[in-house]
Order: sequence, then structure tokens, then C-alpha cells
Amino acid sequence: MTRDTMPPRSAIRTATASNSSTRAGSMAAEAMCMISTENPSRILMIYGAYGYTGRMVAEHAKAVGLSIILAGRRADGLEELATRLGTDYRVFSLEQNTAIDLALSDVTVLLNCAGPYRRTAEPLMRSAIRCGVHYLDIAAELDSYRVAAQLDTIAGAAGVMLLPGSGGSVAMLGCLAGHTAERVQAPQKIAIALNVSGTMSRGSAISAAENVTPETLICKDGHLVACPAPDQRPFDFGHGAVSCFPVTLPDLITIGRATHIPDIETFVHISGNAFPGGDLALLPDGPGAQERKAHRYQAAAEVTGANGITVRSVLDTVNGYTFTPLAAVEAARRVLGGEVRPGFQTPACLFGNGFAGTIADTRIVDL
Repeated sequence: MTRDTMPPRSAIRTATASNSSTRAGSMAAEAMCMISTENPSRILMIYGAYGYTGRMVAEHAKAVGLSIILAGRRADGLEELATRLGTDYRVFSLEQNTAIDLALSDVTVLLNCAGPYRRTAEPLMRSAIRCGVHYLDIAAELDSYRVAAQLDTIAGAAGVMLLPGSGGSVAMLGCLAGHTAERVQAPQKIAIALNVSGTMSRGSAISAAENVTPETLICKDGHLVACPAPDQRPFDFGHGAVSCFPVTLPDLITIGRATHIPDIETFVHISGNAFPGGDLALLPDGPGAQERKAHRYQAAAEVTGANGITVRSVLDTVNGYTFTPLAAVEAARRVLGGEVRPGFQTPACLFGNGFAGTIADTRIVDL
């Protein structure tokens, strides 16, 4: 389905705040919308805008002057945020293609902030391809990147870009990996680690719990394989070496795609209550501003070239929950402005290795 065959805006049913929840059952196959009379030429839809990170994304996007439409699966929370920001909103589930396509009919860029992404990424990517809409998200889950890779060819043929990980650790690690790889000739191997501190949001904790893999993966000769004997290893994030444990991250796919390094291993160091236990549904929304300010993130990369020389670089930045909305909105702003390459892309490959350095107080130091 193309924009020319989409139904006109007048055909999209309008829902008021009072009836949007009561009519949700009978309108499951339709997108419920709050539509203004304005028709901006370039519109960013933020799906999952009522979540912890989604709210910060929406607030920042509005603050920098982007034309936005908020969206999600539930009206509760969405209406209040839309009213506060003075924006339109649309409520639709991801169970029926018609509803998704209808909601995206006049959208330029879709930014998916609704996890777990194993449930939301594929239907939204496929609809974006059908509707000619560029897709971005902030996922840190491997499965959605596998979907993007599978859809690469048809997205490219449709002139649609798939940019998962437009904010967050994928943007951080991708830029660090690319920067470090440029320091050696013919890079062959990279080991990269993320230092996570502070509290995890409720949504992130639930997504992480649903995406625990039975085995640790690495990238060997350009292919994802099970690590035969995953061992912890030390990384220095700038304050002395600490032990990091191997973990399966989507960067196994994105770093290889951007740098063509054949051997990749990913690690993480956890401090604080980054991976909480117990009933995750009872967790607070996420860390407050003061807690985020107190817990910066770091990443360390070691790249070995074909001649055996190994170089190291370290990235230091603001807390991940501060970095993600800033980076995602900046990525969306650039895509709205025409920085587009059809098919499956990565932030570092599309915007360059300096992209992370444009976000807040982020810097890379060579050791």
C-alpha cells in the first residue's frame, strides 16, 4: 500500500477523550486519532510516547520544534501527555495491519519507543515499508535487529530506511567502535564493553527479562555463533580495570554492519541496581533526574588489526536514560531533514562516528 492508495484523512475516525477507551473494543481494527486542522509536510510519530523514555522523547521533540504526533496502544496517559504538549495523538494496537497503516498514512518518520521490541518492531517495520515511512527505534534487543536485517532488501526497494537503535547504547557503542577501528589498519577483532550504573526503568527491566538468551553469542567470521566458554574479562573505563561479563547485545550485528569487523564480542559491567529482581511490574517508572545525573555511562573498546596491533578507546557520557531521548530526537530531526539511506542502517554508519559526540556531554578518549 502506498500513500496514493491510503484513505484520505477524513476517513480516519476521530475519538474524543471521553469515548476513546470505551469504544476501543469495537474499533480494534481502526486507528483512533485526535487530528488537528494543520497538515505539516514532515511529521514525526512517536509510538509508545506514554512510557518512561517515550515521554522524555516526546518532550524533547516538542522542545526542539518538531511536528509530532503521539501514539500508543492505550489512551490512558497518552491523552494527558498530548494535552500538556499541545499535540495530536492516535491510539492503535499492532494486531491488525489496517489499523497501523491507517495511522501512518500521513507520517514521515516513525520513532518506536514501545518495548518489548520483540512484540512491536516487526509489525511497525512492515507497516512503515508498506506506507513509505522511515522507521527508527531505541531498542537494545537482538531480535528486532535480526528483523531489520531480514527486511533490508524490501525496505531498500521501497525507499524506506530502517534505523533501529537510533538512541541509546547502540548509538554509543557503534560510534565508539567505528572511532577505535579507524586507528588500526584492517581491523579484525573488537571487544567492546558497556559500563551501566544506576537504576533500570520498569520497561527496560521487563524487556530485558523477556529477552534473556539461553546462550551467549559472539560474532565469528561475520556470523553469530554460540560462545563456547564465555569468560569474564577486565576493561578499564577510565578509573582502573573492572571485571565485565560477556552478554549478547545487538551491537554484534550493528558494529559488524558498520565496520565489517569479522570478530566481535560484547560485554557489560553492572553496578548499582541496574538489573533488579522480584516483581518487575512493581518497579518505579525509572530513575529521576538527580539519579540520572549521578550515574554516568562509559564504554570501552579494544580493536586489533591484521598486524596484531591493539588499540583502546573509552567513551564517557551522560546516563543512558538521558542520552537516549536526546540521541533519538536528534536522529529523527536529521532523518526528517533528509539524511536518509534506504534499507537497514546504523546510527554510526548513517551519521558518522562523531554522532555520539554531538549528544550532551559525550566524549571519546584514546588510551
